[in-house]
Amino acid sequence: MFENRPDIGGRYSALSYFGLVPAALAGVDWLGLVAAAHDVTPALQASDPAVNVGLRLGAALAAGVRAGRDKATLVIDPRVESFGLWLEQLLAESTGKAGTGVVPVAGESLGPVDVYGTDRLFISIGDVEHPVGLDVLADEGHPVIELDLDDPLDLGAHVLVWEVATAICGAVLGINAFDQPNVAEAKEATNAVLADGAGDLPHRSLEEVMLEVRPGDYVALQAYVDPNDDDVAALEEIRLQLRDEHRVATTFGLGPRFLHSTGQLHKGGPPTGVFLQVVGDDATDAAIPGRDFTFSQLKHAQADGDLLTLHRHGLRACRTTLAELTAHVDLPGGRR
Repeated sequence: MFENRPDIGGRYSALSYFGLVPAALAGVDWLGLVAAAHDVTPALQASDPAVNVGLRLGAALAAGVRAGRDKATLVIDPRVESFGLWLEQLLAESTGKAGTGVVPVAGESLGPVDVYGTDRLFISIGDVEHPVGLDVLADEGHPVIELDLDDPLDLGAHVLVWEVATAICGAVLGINAFDQPNVAEAKEATNAVLADGAGDLPHRSLEEVMLEVRPGDYVALQAYVDPNDDDVAALEEIRLQLRDEHRVATTFGLGPRFLHSTGQLHKGGPPTGVFLQVVGDDATDAAIPGRDFTFSQLKHAQADGDLLTLHRHGLRACRTTLAELTAHVDLPGGRR
């Protein structure tokens, strides 16, 4: 049994027992991760931005938000590609509140230069190979930050650097980087649906909400589907087509997981999101011990509650299907 410090928030706990015990059990060299974090600590305590990479990165993230470049587009070494999911939660849940915040864009493959608007900040981690060079993006006027990663165990240092940068960014933006007020709001909506039903859900068509997409927006695909389903790959492809055709940033979240990562940003961050919710059927189901609803019913209640919450905030959101999305992107220009 490992007793963790109680004052470490979940998304900041990767280098505590919460992250290190599972890493050790999985066979990861956790001592190497901690050593990398230890080695970078003195630099992160320095007040000189020329020395403190966390300070520089945090200032750059906040400056990007203030300059309208709030879409932090992450380009990550394939060896540690899933690190983007952790960064997505760290940035979105920490800074997405009070109508501001960094919009992390993870897993969106780089495309031609002409599909990007003036709202992007590109950040690469480690060795990345892609058809569009970062130098090309920089030559076109996009800010580009490059962070080295020689060995996968260097993630220990990156975790600490990004945690410091996120706290600095929050301080500059004038928000508390350590709370998540809108996460509880979504939970309350789910409980209400489970208790009383969803009632008449707000209905807006895919065509209607996509006609309202403007420069500087981002389109968030929210897929309440089996992560191993073929629909996931299809939705990832549709995501890129939406980006190319509407020239806006895109995010992709599997529900209900994303409710505890980017969900805070969706409701509390800048009102520039356009949310497309896809809810799949469940081939199998199981009862939840001590509850009068099943896992499938819980998932659907979470989707209903989130859709209701987005509409209460006056945000552009709709429930759609894979077939509707496919028809939308297959049309000339991606528009009806």
